[in-house]
Amino acid sequence: MTAAGKALGLVAASCGGVETRLCAELAEPAVRRGWRLAVTLTPTAARWLAGTGELDRLRSLTELEVRHEPRLPGQPRPHPDPATFLFAPASANSVAKLALGIADNQATTVLGDALGEPGVDIVVGYQVRDSRFCHPAWQGHLDTLSAAGVRTHRLLPGRSWTGLLDLLA
Repeated sequence: MTAAGKALGLVAASCGGVETRLCAELAEPAVRRGWRLAVTLTPTAARWLAGTGELDRLRSLTELEVRHEPRLPGQPRPHPDPATFLFAPASANSVAKLALGIADNQATTVLGDALGEPGVDIVVGYQVRDSRFCHPAWQGHLDTLSAAGVRTHRLLPGRSWTGLLDLLA
């Protein structure tokens, strides 16, 4: 199946590497595959990307607004409703929020609104330390997302993030 101009809701949190790898390993390859990017960042990820100049690079890859704040009442919606979302990198904090339905920033809000919608595909590429698997709630968060139809994949140090694009429907 080809992406051919379909909207991809690309969502990113503040994990190590977002400031250097998001554009090179996810956004640019997604555009080359034909996806139209609808990007939403956590506020901290937006600050990190702005600090390295990568936010401008990301903006150059889409004609849509790169979001990190909610719109004001009466403002038009800046993104279409994508049928496909890729949340990467996702922090342990963001994974937990998504699983628990906590929508305290624009990134978790857009994903929370899409989670469970018929016909919406969500892939979460999470980046966590090995010790996270010892936390008693962690597996429950992954199980909750899986039960909702979300596919999760751990991003490993030293491995490219581009393979996540192969998981998209």
